[in-house]
Amino acid sequence: MRYVVGIDIGGTNLVVGTVAEDGSELLGLATEPTFPEQGSDAVLARIAKLAKASMAAAVRKEIVGVGVGAPGPLDTKSGVVILTPNLGWTNMPLRDRLAATLGLPATLDNDANCAIFGEWWRGAARGGRHVVGLTIGTGIGGGIVLDGAIYHGASDVAGELGHMTIDSTGRRCKCGNYGCLEAYASGPAIAARAVEGVLAGYVTTLPRYVAGDLAKVTAQVVYEAAHDGDDYALEVVRETAGFLGAGVANIVNIFNPDVVVICGGVTLAGDKLFVPLRSEVKRRAFKPGVEACRIVPGELPGTAGVFGAAAVFMQRTWGGVTTG
Repeated sequence: MRYVVGIDIGGTNLVVGTVAEDGSELLGLATEPTFPEQGSDAVLARIAKLAKASMAAAVRKEIVGVGVGAPGPLDTKSGVVILTPNLGWTNMPLRDRLAATLGLPATLDNDANCAIFGEWWRGAARGGRHVVGLTIGTGIGGGIVLDGAIYHGASDVAGELGHMTIDSTGRRCKCGNYGCLEAYASGPAIAARAVEGVLAGYVTTLPRYVAGDLAKVTAQVVYEAAHDGDDYALEVVRETAGFLGAGVANIVNIFNPDVVVICGGVTLAGDKLFVPLRSEVKRRAFKPGVEACRIVPGELPGTAGVFGAAAVFMQRTWGGVTTG
């Protein structure tokens, strides 16, 4: 059995693990904060340290390569990160630098692509032929897997689903556009909308969860309050479901997928999010597309990107992955 190191690079955290070629084992799983403000060399040194520790934990295993998932845009053929604002990298030859440091061949792909590919390979989207996914965290990323392969588009930027416009005159997004899905349904956007309501005088217990410090309100705090029955928090979750439902309806109408998988902390909201989300999609999208599509939460929280990055290496190197 061969093994591949999977590396998931995020703006907040790094996650590394060593994955069996059939996906049956994940060894040496390790995570650390990214600390991008320390500079690219420090981040790369931390990644290499985690990778080496993970490889050391895979005792007597044949480790043959490294798959890396990173924010983009990227040039996957040359292995270069063209630009990633959350990390402050420009034209970073990430693949080759890590390959040289670890002494193994490496591949590079978008981190959201890797997460969705991981869910297709070993998670909630297993068995799907036409899979589209959203990764919801600090931003909203996406990935498209068609017949077992990641769809990259003409210039490696397919799947930027968080930047579909759902309100042409709406909130300003960090990308500079207005009305992007990310500006409404990312983790920070959910928290910001909740705080706006508190400041506007809505009756809610949300301030109690953060000892009155509204700067500490996160999407997770909103979900917790919603689960505890706070009416305002529930309304914020329902609004979020509406925004995501509009986005997913666009996806259903454009791609006609058999699975839409939604990954990230938003899945903590559970049925309070997914029930109204599915209803919104049903209301907005064409009936045959809705009937053919499962809309599901991801099953690999924290590790989808690791599995997917490793699977990208396998596919590019061996021509496919084991899906049994």
